[in-house]
Amino acid sequence: MMANLTLDPNRFTIDSNKTTKLLLISNCSGSISTGLERYRIQTCENDTEFVVGEDDSNLRNLTEGCGSGGRILKMPADLGGGDGRRVVVDGGNYIEVVERGFLMRWLAADCSVCERSGGRCGFNTTTFQFSCFCIDRPHKVRCKSVTVGSAVMAALAICIFFIYRDYRHKIVTYVDKSRELEDTSVYFGVSVFSYAELQDATDRFDSSKELGDGGFGTVYYGKLRDGREVAVKRLYEHNYKRVQQFMNEVEILTRLRHKNLVSLYGCTSRRSRELLLVYEYIPNGTVADHLHGDRAKQSPLTWQTRLQIAIETANALVYLHASDIIHRDVKTNNILLDNNYCVKVADFGLSRLLPSDVTHVSTAPQGTPGYVDPEYYQCYQLTDKSDVYSFGVVLIELISSMPPIDISRTRDEIALANMAINRIQKCALNELIDPFLVSDPDTENMTASVAELAFRCLQFDSETRPTMNEVLEVLKGIRGEESGDDFENVTVRMSELAPLSPENEDVRLLKGVITASPITVTAKWHSTSSGSLTPNAGVSN
Repeated sequence: MMANLTLDPNRFTIDSNKTTKLLLISNCSGSISTGLERYRIQTCENDTEFVVGEDDSNLRNLTEGCGSGGRILKMPADLGGGDGRRVVVDGGNYIEVVERGFLMRWLAADCSVCERSGGRCGFNTTTFQFSCFCIDRPHKVRCKSVTVGSAVMAALAICIFFIYRDYRHKIVTYVDKSRELEDTSVYFGVSVFSYAELQDATDRFDSSKELGDGGFGTVYYGKLRDGREVAVKRLYEHNYKRVQQFMNEVEILTRLRHKNLVSLYGCTSRRSRELLLVYEYIPNGTVADHLHGDRAKQSPLTWQTRLQIAIETANALVYLHASDIIHRDVKTNNILLDNNYCVKVADFGLSRLLPSDVTHVSTAPQGTPGYVDPEYYQCYQLTDKSDVYSFGVVLIELISSMPPIDISRTRDEIALANMAINRIQKCALNELIDPFLVSDPDTENMTASVAELAFRCLQFDSETRPTMNEVLEVLKGIRGEESGDDFENVTVRMSELAPLSPENEDVRLLKGVITASPITVTAKWHSTSSGSLTPNAGVSN
């Protein structure tokens, strides 16, 4: 609901330096070009509403494309990002931009009197009254005269204070940034919650509210005072990486706005006793729950839903890679579903920014058994192709309904990736694909095409794997969508993946000489339930 609010222009003015206007265009009946689709308000259904900033270079093209029937509503908004860069508004992030509000300046009628007396105009947020800030203390109208000696002492005290503050500022480290959070209401563009508020929201972190836990912390269901349902990640107290992990997630998540990525509502800090992150709550569990967990027994996912999940997940990863970010822990437990089965990719707890001047990041391997890129595990080189490998495992789970690790399988097939490669090489897809999905020839052909695409993603040599952009286009082609390339009748053939020629250096893939994702498991991995690293809603580590 929207309502008009009129403020006295003699007392309030909008800060034009930091504020611009958003244009909400509804009833758009004209033809919109593909290049302007990102301004469409993104929902799971088609709509005729668009959003764009008044200073956006595409504003004229968008309004002309909508035609004369479009209605335009203007509202002020602050487009300043948390890192100092200006936010580009589109249909995927406009809600977060609007929720930030905008800055208004209050015009003090008595300011000139205050300034002539040597003070600075201000506002008392407790009494909501004008204040004149003077050397000795705040006054209601003007500063009172002080002796020369008192003025000199006050000036000296102020100088000492600023010198000390400057010295302290120079020795503050990166980790100390987390201590600043409790003193501000916004950090990197998201809200800062008090520990008490999140403690109340989770009923003092009641164990019955626990959604899941992982290597860095436990996630709880909570309800904020404004009624919003949230997932609160509580980082472990003695985790040596907790501050680094916290800062990493806040910085990365506030930069990312996409309909298939989980949203970060806010955070708190060690100053409020613990490091806490607050995410949107996703109520319909994880893809793992629906494939081989408790929810799978209630109502198995249809093939069309599974294919849509694959496309939306690939879409999210394409967006991350385009932002020079590698997820590092792609798995079905980190793919959440809302009530409409729309995908929300979660848990950037292991994410690392990929510098723009390098092609890989060397670091110790982290991730989940069954999903880790084998080349990364051996060479400690992380690229976007590491996410491609993990996504290949996700594709196999979608067509087989099997868990990524199961010690009840034979030794060589404990890892689902190994099992899939084995079956595909032997042309025994009937032993891999979930019988529930094989209902008609068209579905059978599509599941086979997805299996062959997964095979490409699971190749040992990362250079021979497709990019996530290519994966997304092939998946759209399998579903029959039009795209920039001609994928109208896509069929990925085994002969195109790795020829059976002895001279081909990739022949090792077809002869079984392949190192799959490393396996380090105990009996606790022998489970097809949802009690894994990521909660059935929200996010985890």
